Amino acid sequence: MTEKKDSFLKGAFILAAAGLVVKVLGAVYRIPLARLIKDEGMGLYQMAYPIYLILLSISTAGIPTAISKMVSEDVAIGRFKNAHRIFKVSMIVLTIIGLGLTVLLGFGANWLAVKIYKNPKAFYSILSISPAIFFVSIMSCFRGFFQGLQDMTPSAVSQIVEQIGRVIAVFILAYMLLPYGVEYAAAGAAFGPVAGSVMGLIVLIAIYYRRKRTFDAQILLDESGSLENPLHIINRLFIFAVPVTLGGLISPMMSMADAAIVSSRLQDAGFSVKRAAELFGQLSGMAVPLINLPVVITVALSATLVPAISEAVVLKNRQMVAERSETGMRMSIIFGLPSAVGMYVLATPITLLLYNNAEAGMSLQILAWGVVFLALTQTTTGILQGVGYAGVPVRNMVFGALIKIFINYFLTAMPSINIKGAALGTVIGYLVPSILNCFMVIKLTDAVFDLKHMLLKPALASGIMGITAYVSHTGFMALGLSQNKATLVAIVLGAAIYGLALIAVGGIKKSDLEFLPGNQRIIAFFNKFGLLRG
Repeated sequence: MTEKKDSFLKGAFILAAAGLVVKVLGAVYRIPLARLIKDEGMGLYQMAYPIYLILLSISTAGIPTAISKMVSEDVAIGRFKNAHRIFKVSMIVLTIIGLGLTVLLGFGANWLAVKIYKNPKAFYSILSISPAIFFVSIMSCFRGFFQGLQDMTPSAVSQIVEQIGRVIAVFILAYMLLPYGVEYAAAGAAFGPVAGSVMGLIVLIAIYYRRKRTFDAQILLDESGSLENPLHIINRLFIFAVPVTLGGLISPMMSMADAAIVSSRLQDAGFSVKRAAELFGQLSGMAVPLINLPVVITVALSATLVPAISEAVVLKNRQMVAERSETGMRMSIIFGLPSAVGMYVLATPITLLLYNNAEAGMSLQILAWGVVFLALTQTTTGILQGVGYAGVPVRNMVFGALIKIFINYFLTAMPSINIKGAALGTVIGYLVPSILNCFMVIKLTDAVFDLKHMLLKPALASGIMGITAYVSHTGFMALGLSQNKATLVAIVLGAAIYGLALIAVGGIKKSDLEFLPGNQRIIAFFNKFGLLRG
């Protein structure tokens, strides 16, 4: 049991590490790109990118999760032949979908540029990015298959290679094409995702064929008998994937709703158009991206929970289901709560450090509490998908989104509350589905929400961390350290104190550390001082 738990946490750690690298590379490359192709070039590039992301969400959001779940269920009971049949059938389905959407976007590029964007120059960027949908669709099939085997390394490696390939191609092509005109330079940058996806796919194909001998041996030993009808596999894929895809579309659609509601209601509150846009920019463009950074960890945790829970369900091991569910929820609080407290106490120093904007700290201070609920929503969604209730988190997210719209509409129009109302609406919009999901997880998995171990101990450690970060920031500033240096030191010190405090209060056990690289040395170090329990 311990080995299985370690495997699932180790997988989450590998995916989270890759996710962080991809996030950093994705955030950094835009700054020099903007300097190279200037405002107009970035505008043309940004016209193509959102369309690509929406079509990609439709083609890949739910199916890889479905593949992961179905493969893990078959592998758990030794049905390796059927697991590979699921992989092959899924590959055909995703190839057709990816090719269809690529052709659709390619032929529709001119219409989108002229009729929607009213800018014919956008045609080249939209056309250039369209093949990426085809390659990413195929790549997502491989990732779903490997994740179903509970092997997260191929997905992690391919994500990093894809992002590196994308960044290199973006700069080489944009630089080479810039002399021919900014629209061609933007098209070159838009081809970056195509080059990146091809490189990521090559890595996955190489890993697959390197392990093919092992797969073939497993298939030869499989004596499970009849194989599932391909049409039945496709039916199961879509029954599971459709609600997951719909759930994935809620967030971008809510962002679009925010853009329409918040700015308009701020103007109703008496703010000018320019001032309303500034306040909305502080919320959506500065504070929201920050709360999405810590949840890279819980996104990875959610991806590993789906096959891990599915495996336990198929084995009819309710204790394993409950234990993995409890671990998933506890880890989301362990990572989410200190992030929320840290962003709350250092909200203004953080926005000064990153954006040189103190006012954005006001939105971040409220929005910070959304981190813990967003983290909990993501992990409980993975658990509910694993036990076969993929529609439940979607329904709960829709409920939370409706409450968020209601709060945004009424509170944002009050002059004394204004943008703080939209931040509060977002926090409650995450709070509602996280609570509803937790109730369903406890009901369906027999998981026990141990208040002391899951919440009070991380809360105590987070409180100690928050006080340390605040006092140290103030103290270093008084000693003459610059604002930004004091902020960085306070963040590092706070993170270290949190880790130590969590171990000291018994909020983390020896088994929780065994998935980390160099785990034996870490455990031996803490044991030397008698700090580790369990």
